[in-house]
Amino acid sequence: MNKLLIISKEKEKYLSLLEQADLPDLEICHDIRKAEILLADPPLVIDLLDQFKNLKWLQSTFAGVDSLIQPNLRTDYHLTNVRGIFGQQISEYVLGYSIQYFRHFKQYAEQQKKKQWLPHTYSSLVNKCMVILGTGSIGSELAATVKQLGFIVYGINRSGIPPKDSPFDCIFHISEIENAFQYADVIVSTLPKTELTMDLLNSQTLKKCNGALLFNVGRGEVLENYGLLNALESGSISHAFLDVFAHEPLSQECPYWNHPNITITPHIAALSFPEQVFEQFYDNYLRWRDGFSLINSIDFTKGY
Repeated sequence: MNKLLIISKEKEKYLSLLEQADLPDLEICHDIRKAEILLADPPLVIDLLDQFKNLKWLQSTFAGVDSLIQPNLRTDYHLTNVRGIFGQQISEYVLGYSIQYFRHFKQYAEQQKKKQWLPHTYSSLVNKCMVILGTGSIGSELAATVKQLGFIVYGINRSGIPPKDSPFDCIFHISEIENAFQYADVIVSTLPKTELTMDLLNSQTLKKCNGALLFNVGRGEVLENYGLLNALESGSISHAFLDVFAHEPLSQECPYWNHPNITITPHIAALSFPEQVFEQFYDNYLRWRDGFSLINSIDFTKGY
């Protein structure tokens, strides 16, 4: 029997799903030393990794696994994450705030409190340009979704090559980021944390924008704090919608809290719903049991 240990805030839900699925040759284990498979929220297992003497495969319940990819941590096991399940939620987040901004809905809510009848000129989403950093599953689904509402969509990746069945109108190499930003009405970062992406959004790159909205729904480390504040002050960025931060929860002293042109959300743009995570675990377990390669495997050297 293959021994599975679950370490997650949603443990009871995963246990219920496992009971219903009745996966072959799998038993729930409660002994760290004996567990071969780990289904876990990454932040909860960082300090426990060395205690897993028989660990062969860790299925992350999150898309982000940066906390497990650090120089001092072991890499002698298969690590998989969940991908392809967050595109819909990210699309809802980006479109929801974009429409609110361009149609002045927040302003009308404030006016209602004051009983003010004051219409404002607005602009449609049609023919606005969205530049998406990252052309993987999330970026591609976001691109396909917003195109239905009339956006022109540019993608940025590290190869400059469009993904398979690309929904993007144009792809820029990451070295061409400043050129791409000149066209942007909306910028969305879905990038992971890697050596190449750290502080990529900084004073130099953001100053090339022309009043764009900026969304960060990937990793907080991609955005350089002073670069953002400078861009907001100069007007190259009109408003920033930030869901991810290098240190979470966000410090009470952070100037973002009181900035009129920054909207903060507590890392909720896309949640790992247990039912969706379990679908990927289910498929991966059968592959692992039968000796096939796992889907959504993480390369420890690349960080994704």
